[in-house]
Amino acid sequence: MTTQTFAPPTVATYGSNDPGAPLVVLLHGRGSNEKDILGLAPHLPTGPSYAAVRAPIAEGGGFAWFANRGIGRPVAESLAQTMAWFRTWLDDVAPAGRPVVLAGFSGGAAFAGGLLLQDPERFAGAAILYGTLPFDAGVPVSPARLACVPVFVAQGDQDSVIPRELLDRTWTYLLSDSGAPAYARRDPGGHGLTAETAAELGPWIAERLDFLSRRGPLTPGRTSWAGLPDGALPRRAGDRPEVSWTIPQEQRSDNSPRDLQDELFERVSQLPGVSTGQSAISVPGARGFSVDPARGPLDAYLVPRVGEFAHLHPGHDGSLHIALPPALAGDAIEKGWAVAHPLAGIRLSRGMVMVYGPRDRGELEIVAAVVENSHGYARGAPVAR
Repeated sequence: MTTQTFAPPTVATYGSNDPGAPLVVLLHGRGSNEKDILGLAPHLPTGPSYAAVRAPIAEGGGFAWFANRGIGRPVAESLAQTMAWFRTWLDDVAPAGRPVVLAGFSGGAAFAGGLLLQDPERFAGAAILYGTLPFDAGVPVSPARLACVPVFVAQGDQDSVIPRELLDRTWTYLLSDSGAPAYARRDPGGHGLTAETAAELGPWIAERLDFLSRRGPLTPGRTSWAGLPDGALPRRAGDRPEVSWTIPQEQRSDNSPRDLQDELFERVSQLPGVSTGQSAISVPGARGFSVDPARGPLDAYLVPRVGEFAHLHPGHDGSLHIALPPALAGDAIEKGWAVAHPLAGIRLSRGMVMVYGPRDRGELEIVAAVVENSHGYARGAPVAR
């Protein structure tokens, strides 16, 4: 392994000088520098501190060196060394307890993605803007790796700078297997940050930081399921169904038969203390499940004011949205039963997932058990948190 020596980071700053304020780190792309990317900060929320870091590698335009490289040990080694250099700086300016959001453009997106995948618990969220994750470069991209860590992803339909297969792979992973609540944008243009994306990124950052200020950091929990043999959730067979990436979130393929949807509705309706009616948050025709009194924590509900902990989508869809303890939400995603809601941990419960509709009676039993764990959470049962 060849060790690289980097100079101390060159950093441009904007916004709050409070060392306790949330920190948003901006990472630039090819042919750019820390002063250029800092120009994004005035379009983002007031309150946080902003720090734009100059990439330490000159070849190819700094962080862009990682964006278009193929598989190979030298890239993995260089990325690991550069991330270690960055973390030394970050851990000094943002010790544990100070929320950090990464926002990377182009090659900076690859670097931000590498940092996030290496240590998801370190970051409050990340924006992957017009770039790719550093696949095959030594960072893990396993299922549910980013569970409960919100991600903002934006791409241009006509981007010719980043290889399309890498953009597609990034999009698919972030919106499904990663487990991240992924808020996504596609722009009808090329490789450039649009005003529309900046206008949506700002509120996303503001709402994420507000959520953390109100509810605090994520607490690790156990993955033991009530009502399932040995407390373990089995793996779902087959591929994940197609799911919309826009809101409202919908299941669009491999849908549940109507008779199984109706049976599932009846079973959940009979759980202790449950009332039903039109969901207070979902599309017309979605049937909501609420408990009264609501004894669980705020994260146990889709709509806390009415105690709604789950709802079943209309018949053409057949999936459910439910609130789970974060550890169970991550396990459901990892085992292939669920996908995160795009606004989980932003406006909605951090354990909010869409559970795919049951395709047969065996799956009906498992999905019903998953919903029963959500019900127990809402009733204040001592389940994994």
